[in-house]
Amino acid sequence: MRDEATRRKVQGFEDLLAWQMARELVREINSVAESAPVTRLYAFRDQLQRAAVSVMSNIAEGYDRGSRAEFFHMLSISKGSCAEVRSLLYVAIDAGYIDQSTFARLNQQTHELSRVIGALRAAVGRQRDAQRASR
Repeated sequence: MRDEATRRKVQGFEDLLAWQMARELVREINSVAESAPVTRLYAFRDQLQRAAVSVMSNIAEGYDRGSRAEFFHMLSISKGSCAEVRSLLYVAIDAGYIDQSTFARLNQQTHELSRVIGALRAAVGRQRDAQRASR
């Protein structure tokens, strides 16, 4: 039997699991960005924060654009931004800006988010292809 969350229709981008997970990633990245020594590294901190916000924002923007093709494209960009965050985490751990446990937690979080975005992108791609085939 399907539970209530499964039956609930998506009303806006805020209902998407990918967007919710991206929002949580932004919270986590902002917390790390405010810690020393990252807070003193303005360019690095800003790039890390911008990349995380890009993941979340591109999901929202793509959803509200109104076409499956555009949503698919924006999800691709979002997935790429998630990889950028993960890459920057390697810079942070290698330079000693974050500790191993923070790196491991955020690295895992970006991997999970990337998988969710990929699954959403695949579903949107199937919808886009079905729309094209029905024309």
